[in-house]
Amino acid sequence: MPGPLNGLVVADFSQLAQGPYATQMFGDLGAEIIKIEPPQGDWMRSFALQDCEPGGESISYLSFNRNKRSISLNLRDQRGLAIAKEICAKADILVENFRPGVMDRLGLGYAELAQTNPGLVYTSSSGYGSSGPYVTRPGQDLLIQAITGLPTGLGREGDPPVNVALGIADLTAGLHIAYSTLAAIIHRNATGKGQHVEVNLLNSLLAMQAQELNAFLQTGVQPPRSEAGIGSPWAGAPFGLYQTADGYIAIAMTPVNLVARIVGVDGLEGVDGKSVIPDRDNIKRLLEEGTRRWRTDELLARLLAEDVWCAPLQDYAQVIQDPQVLHNQMIAEVQHPTAGNLRLIGVPVAYSDTRAEITKAPPRLSEHAREILAEFTDLDQEALDALFADKVVGVPA
Repeated sequence: MPGPLNGLVVADFSQLAQGPYATQMFGDLGAEIIKIEPPQGDWMRSFALQDCEPGGESISYLSFNRNKRSISLNLRDQRGLAIAKEICAKADILVENFRPGVMDRLGLGYAELAQTNPGLVYTSSSGYGSSGPYVTRPGQDLLIQAITGLPTGLGREGDPPVNVALGIADLTAGLHIAYSTLAAIIHRNATGKGQHVEVNLLNSLLAMQAQELNAFLQTGVQPPRSEAGIGSPWAGAPFGLYQTADGYIAIAMTPVNLVARIVGVDGLEGVDGKSVIPDRDNIKRLLEEGTRRWRTDELLARLLAEDVWCAPLQDYAQVIQDPQVLHNQMIAEVQHPTAGNLRLIGVPVAYSDTRAEITKAPPRLSEHAREILAEFTDLDQEALDALFADKVVGVPA
């Protein structure tokens, strides 16, 4: 069976993480993704987390670009722009995350493309939105974390604020791109009319902090971070990570006295709350005196036997061997032309009647240029040869 998005064509102008993450999801679900790159390629091709470059390919690029075909176009050449417009004329969805105004200046703005393709769902994602005081500022994940206050709730009291060590704003925005775009497709299918959808990193990360910001809006109080390691300024004991004899274990909303009895700590028999704010740091320290006496696997078994909300803290080597991770098929393999047998995080959703799968390795730059041109244009061989010779279209890798 094909994927649930089979038949949708996506013109993907996006780079870095937020847009490519969303279009990769579309590709996982069966949509046809045409990745339109500048001559030098997606910015992520030249940036690799920890300098990890299997087969000479950036792991950062590989992480967000499977299930796509690539063509590189010089959009400042009218021939390259014309090819891009032909692809857009046949697309159902366009995704871009340039700074506001760039696509309009290129002649690829929504108003212009909608004239020839009124059913196009055109999704733009930016740092702060298409207008406002920050519209010209760089929109990058760490910067958005800082502006939205996220680091102020992480780490221990007395220590510097701590940012989340992954692109949480980018990935959250990617999810907003995915569902908002598909909602617009449902509307398009009912009415025949596309529309312009706007997503931005700032709004996405604010929405992710809904509980915390909503609590602040009601009280005006941001609670201090815990000194002892309670997992959130907004939570009470026993919420947090606890040291064991050989590692750490996470304990969430569970009666304090139940945890105390299991780990062998006296003096907390009357504390039956699941999120105890008063004296939470002292409670955390007392409980940790007990957990340190146990090996992680032994304590985990005891806690689970009494339905305590708990889990072991695992490093990545343990994560990729975790029996539930393996059962969920979240470690996948795909053959890449230069990286060889490439191991990637798998598709996170499943369907009963359709498929969600990895069918294409992340493409090399302009790898599919010839076949994309054959499908989306009527250019003859002489014109195609001229495009490659003049570097209007990148030579397939």
